[in-house]
Amino acid sequence: MSHEVKITDANFETEVLKSDLPVLVDFWADWCFPCKMIAPVVEDISKEYAGKLKVGKLDTDQNQMTAAQFGITGIPTLLLFNNGKLVDRIVGAVPKKAITDKLSNYIPAEAN
Repeated sequence: MSHEVKITDANFETEVLKSDLPVLVDFWADWCFPCKMIAPVVEDISKEYAGKLKVGKLDTDQNQMTAAQFGITGIPTLLLFNNGKLVDRIVGAVPKKAITDKLSNYIPAEAN
């Protein structure tokens, strides 16, 4: 079962900016092959960090306003938010360790 949340222009503020947990948002599109490559990695992270990190997916074709607001020019792009602020950005299909290394700055080691 996936722990990912569907993020949209309409719920972005509530789900991401007002979240009590750090939030990793995967900006993707259905036609994007690298997005499909990284999707299982993002899903694994959502399971491993359940309760410590919120993981959301935002379809850039359906939610262009939010994608434009954060300057998303290439996908996949992962944005990490903490306390309602953008704290990190990962562009491209990267290995899982590259993502979890960045997450470790915002999630205490004992939580992993």
